[in-house]
This record gives sequence, structure tokens and C-alpha cells, in this order.
Amino acid sequence: MIGRKIETFLEAVPLAMLAVDHHARIIGANAGARAMFGEVLIGRPFVTVLRHPSVVEAVDWVIDPRSNPAPLPEPTLATPVEGVVNLRAGIQADGRNLVAEMTVSPLPPIVGRGAMIAILDRSEAEESEQVRRDFVANVSHELKTPLTAMLGFIETLRGPARNDAKARDRFLDIMEREAGRMNRLVSDLLSLSRVQSDERRRPSSEVDLPMMLRGVLATLGQAIDTAEMRVETSGLGGTQRIPGDPDQLVQVFQNLIENAVKYGGSGHYLGVTLYRVEYEPTLRGAAWAVEIADKGDGIDEIHLPRLTERFYRVDTHRSREQGGTGLGLAIVKHIVNRHRGRLKIVSHKGRGSRFTVMLPESLRRG
Repeated sequence: MIGRKIETFLEAVPLAMLAVDHHARIIGANAGARAMFGEVLIGRPFVTVLRHPSVVEAVDWVIDPRSNPAPLPEPTLATPVEGVVNLRAGIQADGRNLVAEMTVSPLPPIVGRGAMIAILDRSEAEESEQVRRDFVANVSHELKTPLTAMLGFIETLRGPARNDAKARDRFLDIMEREAGRMNRLVSDLLSLSRVQSDERRRPSSEVDLPMMLRGVLATLGQAIDTAEMRVETSGLGGTQRIPGDPDQLVQVFQNLIENAVKYGGSGHYLGVTLYRVEYEPTLRGAAWAVEIADKGDGIDEIHLPRLTERFYRVDTHRSREQGGTGLGLAIVKHIVNRHRGRLKIVSHKGRGSRFTVMLPESLRRG
């Protein structure tokens, strides 16, 4: 009867909760706890479910404070008050490593001696905070490098090179290049911010996909000619309208074709292919695929899972020389996500790369 009351009480709590008796054996668990630690919990010793020593010690302290007079070790968050212990610990649950905040408190006297453990999974918040810290560090580094160079050149131009016309022209060229790099970085940061803010809103307009691709190739014609690339296209004739944001999709294909020209130019081949996929399982329906391929140096497969991360570069020096900001593919990924599409990357070292954007033929909810 008491066990059923405990179960009823725990199920009303939105956090994962466990209850243990005075032997530290589990006598109650709600749905959140079962999702974390498995369905079979009742009757098991608590130490077999949560093995973290600080958590076990906190449970023992709450069950019988007199038998544990020593102060609790880190990572206790606050001095125990009225038999309640708050702590933070890394635990294993649901086959994952989680960062959790836990409150261990005594069972109500009517139930008997024991403890209740409330568990709040803070892993997602921790990951978000780490992403934010990494992002700030990366932006600071990307801006500081050109700024430091420019400040050094300004100091030199005001001092030793004040009357040296040759040095002045050379330094001004470098400063213009570095200022352009910072400008591209800020532009990409603003673009990424806009894309992320729109990511949950489905596009409300339509685009003519073949005509858009023809337009992007025409816009980049000079860069393609300069790289002496042979362009092969397929499926770009006629018209095909699909749901999409015209400006954002132009940005996607312009970015991918520019990358193929910059990093795949050694193969002197650029392929742009548009074709229909009758049924794409990940999109749960028909899709239109745009494939952009090159026969350049390719990318080691070890890098592929991280290519769309912000500021991730396969070759940092080469990317900066080419004017890359490290944000282009991150922007592409978020735009494709907004369109409920899929980005597929296949590359082999020395054999070139193929980037495929799959866009749903319809945005009807499946």
C-alpha cells in the first residue's frame, strides 16, 4: 500500500525520481527514472543503478546523517539543510553520459526512513553552453588575427615605413585583404544568424530550380573560366518549381559551386546535375536532388562528419588563403534544414567530392 502511494506521488513529479528505503534499496521509480535507468528498478540496490560515489554517499547521509558526520565531498552544490543534499555529477543513464543536478531528500516520515532522489538532466544545457563558448572563442580568434596584422602594419607605416612608398603599397594591399576577410566573416556571421532565426519557419514562396541553377552558373562564370574548369550540366533545361526561399537557395548553390571551383579546381571539372528522386526515405516523399561534383584533391573521409560545423576547416591555411570564413557549409546546412531537405557529402582523397542537396517536391506534412 505504501509502495503504491510512493509510486503515485513520484509519477506526479515531472523530473526523474527514485525512492529508496533505509537499506538503500529502490522502492519507487517514476516514468522519467525508468526511461533513464530501465524498467526493472524496484527491489534493486540503489548502488547498482547510480554508481557515482558522491551520489551514493549523499543517499547514505540523508538516510542516516548521524552515521555519516563527515562533510559531503564535491560536487555538493550547497551545505545540506534539513537533511536535503543538492549535488551535481556526471552519471551514466540510458547508455549515455549525462551531466545531472540531483536533490536527495528524506522520505516523508509517514512512509518510513529512506530517501528520494530527484534527477535533472542538464546535458543539453551544458552542450549548448559549450557550443556558445566555442563559438565566441572561434569568432574572437578569427577577428583577432587580421586585426593584429593590421595594427602592426599601421604602426610600421607611421614609423619606419613612413616614407617608403614600396613598403607602403605592399602593406596597404595586405591590409585591404585582411579588412576584406573581416568583412566576409561579419557578413557570414550575420547571414548565419538570420538563417538560424528562420530555421523553424517553412518557406512560403516557390523557386524555379533549373532557372536558379543556370543563373548561379552565369554569375560565377568568370571564376569558373579563370580556374579553367570544364562544366558539365544535366537536367537544367526547362522549368521545375518547388517550395523554397529564392535568396537562401541561391546562397546554398553559390556557396557549393564556389567551393568546387576553389578546392576542386585542380581537376578542372565541375558537374552540376539536377534530377528527381521518386521517393527519398529521409524526406518521406518525392524530392529534387542537385548534385555538385568536382574531380579535385578530395577530402579525407575522417573530416566528412564535421564539415558543416561552424569554423571547421580541413586545411586552415589553404581555406584562409582562398578567402574562406569557415561558415559557408554551416550556412548551407541550416538553409537546407529550413527547407526540410538533406545535405549529403561524398568525397575520397585524390578523387574529388560530390555535394548533393535534396529538396522536397512538396512541403506538405508527412
